[in-house]
Amino acid sequence: MGATLEIRGLEVHYGDAVALTAVDLDVPAGSSLAVIGPNGSGKSTLLNAIAGITPVAAGSIHYRGSAPALVLQSTEVDRSLPITVHDAVGLGRYASRGLLGRFGSKDRNAVTDALRRLDIEDLAPRQLHELSGGQRQRALVAQGLAQQSDLLMLDEPVTGLDVTSRGLILDVIGDEVAGGRTVIVTTHDLDDARICDQVLLVDKHAIAVGAPDDVLTEEHLIHAFGGRFIRVGDRLILDDPHHHHEH
Repeated sequence: MGATLEIRGLEVHYGDAVALTAVDLDVPAGSSLAVIGPNGSGKSTLLNAIAGITPVAAGSIHYRGSAPALVLQSTEVDRSLPITVHDAVGLGRYASRGLLGRFGSKDRNAVTDALRRLDIEDLAPRQLHELSGGQRQRALVAQGLAQQSDLLMLDEPVTGLDVTSRGLILDVIGDEVAGGRTVIVTTHDLDDARICDQVLLVDKHAIAVGAPDDVLTEEHLIHAFGGRFIRVGDRLILDDPHHHHEH
C-alpha cells in the first residue's frame, strides 16, 4: 500500500543539545510502529517533530494524506477549564475544519463514532476534569480518532491505565491498522512493542528499527537501557522505575 510516513536523516535539537538524531524510517500504510527507549531518549520528540510541533534541525519528514493526529498522555486538567468530553473530542475536527469552520454532519458523525468506539458516550456531557485517568485518556484517544487522519500517533497511550481502558485503546489501535491506517505508539512495555509490526528503539539516536524479534534483542536492549531489565525464562522485562506512571 506504500508508505504513510517516510523519514530520512532526522535530527532535532533543543537549544544547543541534540535531542534525537540519525533516524531513518518507513512506516507502511495499514501498519503499526512502536517507539521504545528510556526516559529522555527522544520518543516524544519524534512524535512532536512528525506533528510539526517541534522544528527539525536536519533531515526530512514526509507523510501521506491529512495532518497526523497526535494524542498526548493524559494529565490533570485545570478544574477551571469548562470543557465537556463531547467538546474535547470535537476539537479533533478542527484540524481539517479550522477554528472558524462550522460543524457539519460529517463532523458530528466523526465525534459520535469516536465516543462510541472508546465507550464514553455516556460521559459526553461531563466535564473533562471530572473523569478518572483512564476515562480521560480514552477521551483524548477519541479526539485523535475524530480527526480521521491516515496517521494516528499516541504517546504512551496505555501506561498506568485500568484494564478496561487499556483494552479499549489497544482494540482501537488494532482496528485502525485493520482499516488501512498507520499507528505509531510510544511505549515502555516490551510486550506492547512486540505486537506491533515494527519497532524503533531509540536513545537520542536510532539504535535499531525493524521487526520486533530483530530489534528487541538483549544486545540492543543493553545498548538502550543498560542493566535495567530482567530475564524471566525466555522473556526480557524492563525494570526501570522511571517508566512507571500513575494516572
